[in-house]
Amino acid sequence: MRAYQVPVFNYVLRLVGDRALAEDLTQEVFLRVFQGLPRFSLRSKFTTWLFQVTKNRVLDELRSSERRPRAAVDIDDIPPLEVLDAPFERLEAIDAVWRAVAGLSVDLKMALLLRDIVGLSYAEIADALEVTLATVKWRIYKAREDVQVALAREGIVLYGESRSERAEPEAREAPMAPGPRR
Repeated sequence: MRAYQVPVFNYVLRLVGDRALAEDLTQEVFLRVFQGLPRFSLRSKFTTWLFQVTKNRVLDELRSSERRPRAAVDIDDIPPLEVLDAPFERLEAIDAVWRAVAGLSVDLKMALLLRDIVGLSYAEIADALEVTLATVKWRIYKAREDVQVALAREGIVLYGESRSERAEPEAREAPMAPGPRR
């Protein structure tokens, strides 16, 4: 189970945005998994079941936190990805991606993180989140689209275009012919 500790912790951390809470929830998840092992059936993969337990525990926590007053968590308090010797623009882009991911709804964020961070297949995500395969595909598509829109608002494009190519469309178009004189 140690092999799953870091992926579960990282997943929970990105969902709740608080390191101490993520540590507590990760411990609770593994306690529940350990207690539930006798009831685990081989109908699904262990990782699917593990992330199903994780999802349920995180959702329980998010629901209960909505009912109690809380202090606002500054996005800057969420630990950044560890990137050594990366150019500043790359670090800026990475931080922007995580800010955009943090702004997603829980459903979209869960699907995206399970796919792009944890590496589960679409079918495994569908099983873990207890939704249809089509729902998983839509959530991941929508999450990626929303992240791209959020990044574009900040002037960041991760693939393809340079900053100069991102100028306003009107600035790139040929000037319009003058209209009739009055």
